[in-house]
Amino acid sequence: MSRIGKNPITIPAGVEVKVDGNTITVKGAKGTLTQEIRSEITVKVEGSEIIVTRCNDEKTARSLHGLTRTLIANMVEGVSNGYTKTLEVNGIGYRAAKQGKDLVMNLGFSHQVIMPEIEGITIDVPNPNLVVISGPDKQAVGQFAAEVREKRPPEPYKGKGIRYQGEYIRRKEGKAGKGGKK
Repeated sequence: MSRIGKNPITIPAGVEVKVDGNTITVKGAKGTLTQEIRSEITVKVEGSEIIVTRCNDEKTARSLHGLTRTLIANMVEGVSNGYTKTLEVNGIGYRAAKQGKDLVMNLGFSHQVIMPEIEGITIDVPNPNLVVISGPDKQAVGQFAAEVREKRPPEPYKGKGIRYQGEYIRRKEGKAGKGGKK
């Protein structure tokens, strides 16, 4: 039995869960999320808990059991509290701003990098060196944050670039640290 899959998911107050065949819909204060579930997995709502079970002990059913439970738990967490990723923009002249629904970044290129806000994601720029991405869908928030970071990943010599808040960048010495010619 899957250790993660057998744990029930508690439904907090204000969250509505509806199971319709192979589709589960979770509705809460932050929005509505829908997920398709494979036929090997059964989801039942019993009182204020969601129970995820598998039909048989085949390898695919066992591997999907914990995954499905975690995806549903993330949906419940997302519609009640939401998810956020904070990015730091480091470097001289590097900055971010929000213009309308677009994230506009100066990252040392000859042009500005413009990323439009996608549906279900909110971008907030409290100061020019911080970008806060939030939304109810954990996967969408993480994916959008990764796409923003990809525009200028942090480099190991001076640490310039976009990084997640709290991310450790392993620093390297420059060529002066070698000891010179002999």
